[in-house]
Amino acid sequence: MLIRIVQMTFHQDKIDNFIKIFEENKEAIRNQPGCKHLELWQDKNQPNIFSTYSLWESEDNLNQYRDSETFGRVWPATKALFSEKPVASSHIQRFELK
Repeated sequence: MLIRIVQMTFHQDKIDNFIKIFEENKEAIRNQPGCKHLELWQDKNQPNIFSTYSLWESEDNLNQYRDSETFGRVWPATKALFSEKPVASSHIQRFELK
């Protein structure tokens, strides 16, 4: 399982635009082959900072999403709203305590 976190900082006046893009596309993203989970987080103290948290069966599935029509539509529209360069990271879970 691959955990993908992407932190995005938006221009303050573009937050609503981003939320609209996410709302319109969240099901298409979540339904990509190999996507097992999708969340959108908003920073508590800096409301113009959002992060997506997604779980993928494999890096190949994530790369297939990056090559998809959905990503080709969502990412350019989202990227146009950034005030800073996004920060993305991939992780492998080593331990979970419930």
